[in-house]
Amino acid sequence: MLYPEHEELHQALFTSHDPTGEKRKKVLDHAYLHRLQRNHFILFDVLPFFGTLLAIGLLWVRPIGMVEIGIALLMWILTGFGISVGYHRLLSHVTFTTAPWIRGLLAIFGSMAGQGAPISWVAIHRRHHEFGDSEGDLHSPNLSGGGFMGKVRGFVHSHLTWMVAHPYPNVVHYVPDLLRDKTLMRISRHYYGWIALGFVLPAALCGILTASWWGVLTGALWGGFVRMFVLEHGIWALNSICHLTGTRRFKTRDHSRNNGWLAPFTFGEAWHHNHHAFPYSASFGLAWYRIDPGYWLISLLVALGLADEVKVPNQKQISARLDTAPLSPVSSK
Repeated sequence: MLYPEHEELHQALFTSHDPTGEKRKKVLDHAYLHRLQRNHFILFDVLPFFGTLLAIGLLWVRPIGMVEIGIALLMWILTGFGISVGYHRLLSHVTFTTAPWIRGLLAIFGSMAGQGAPISWVAIHRRHHEFGDSEGDLHSPNLSGGGFMGKVRGFVHSHLTWMVAHPYPNVVHYVPDLLRDKTLMRISRHYYGWIALGFVLPAALCGILTASWWGVLTGALWGGFVRMFVLEHGIWALNSICHLTGTRRFKTRDHSRNNGWLAPFTFGEAWHHNHHAFPYSASFGLAWYRIDPGYWLISLLVALGLADEVKVPNQKQISARLDTAPLSPVSSK
């Protein structure tokens, strides 16, 4: 289904106002929040690296089989769709609607990825679109100075170190729609439990299929740590690589780029410039021949009668954007 005028509705997500009429603080900077962020960074960004090293090291003790590979791939797909389709296309940009149980399931799978609770992830992402490579964008690689070293510093910051400690977007400002969703709030409150489940499930499944405690260990390592490590670096590449190098088709106020070679490994998210040009679009590839697994899943849900109101720009809108002036910043009044 095509919704030619949906961009205005999408922009409204970024311009919420305090009902009292007072100007709302858009970010929260506090030592307590920074401590939580550092703890999260160590647990779910640093620890998976060492878990991956351990998994690879144990290959010299006992090679893994198709069970471990299959479970790791399954968990990567489920949590990847949780981020791409659930967190990003559904919750952040409302590019389609779906049944509440699917919405909840996608949010749970996204939580298992260990990239933040739904309301936090969405708030950070909406702020990214609001400021887009300008001061206030929490993970832009283009704000660390000029020259080669500036790009290197920007890459490291956008890909990894911004997560150590950063201003926390005020969820009351950025995600008032999600705060009204009681089911989603319950899922967010149990965020750490879902992460634990993301390790317990592959460990239990691999243990059962191999009938061994060794299978429990390798299931947790490959379906948990390795899966998390691979997925998060794919998503982080959107912040770093896809804002530094690649192709551009449209005029946008940010430095977003398309990297088609990354698309199969990021569920279609690497058509990042297309997404910034049409943030309300469920399709990031904007053409049938571009690899976009996230949009393929949404199309499957539509075919099964489980999704509706899928928003995609028509050819006239796409052609018009090729010639338009740079997008104006979203109002923050």
